[in-house]
Amino acid sequence: MAVIINIETSCKVCSVALTAEGMVLKHFEDFEGRNHAVLLSGFIKECLDFLDEKELKADAVAVSLGPGSYTGLRIGLSEAKGLCYALDIPLIGINTLELMATRVMFSTDTVSADSILVPMIDARRMEVYTAAYDFGLDMLIKPMPLVLDADSYADILSTGRPVLFFGDGMEKSKEVIKSDNAVFVPGVDPLAVDMIALAERAFARRDFIDTAYSVPTYLKEFQATKPRNKVL
Repeated sequence: MAVIINIETSCKVCSVALTAEGMVLKHFEDFEGRNHAVLLSGFIKECLDFLDEKELKADAVAVSLGPGSYTGLRIGLSEAKGLCYALDIPLIGINTLELMATRVMFSTDTVSADSILVPMIDARRMEVYTAAYDFGLDMLIKPMPLVLDADSYADILSTGRPVLFFGDGMEKSKEVIKSDNAVFVPGVDPLAVDMIALAERAFARRDFIDTAYSVPTYLKEFQATKPRNKVL
């Protein structure tokens, strides 16, 4: 039985889930905003205390690598690396867009198997981080930053297959994506509890990432914003 500590901090939700063999043993989520630096260590400690109480041992740590918030990703990966060093266990990296796609696959019963899954993470203004997958998680569009316009996703929309758009970048896509086969799925955030399938698959395949040198998947370079002048 692989016991995995799953960490997700790529977007506004801070979440941690302790899982084993497809089951969630313990999980914590905060939807109030970007409180990752304040809450993440406490969530992890709760999971470690649970393991001690049940006399269990963690076998791996899985962390969402992005794309997403630069700060959130750095916080999550730093905590994950520290855990792996302290517990002497391997590190699993999960693509955030793929994670969101699996959540929709497993939680939406009415979706047909020929649907195309399009996660969208807000990247400010009219830009999103996005990709497209079929139900086998084969990539139809590779992960990339995309500035939305009327021609976005034209190729996959032209197939006539249902195209499901979801994530915190979805709302602004409604302004430009006009197609009868476009389906907008609300309320889809990347969460640690949804990492089970991807994390367990990676563990079974021994598909681990380098604890020392692994970095988040940003997709584009960080751009610092100039602070506003204070009015005295």
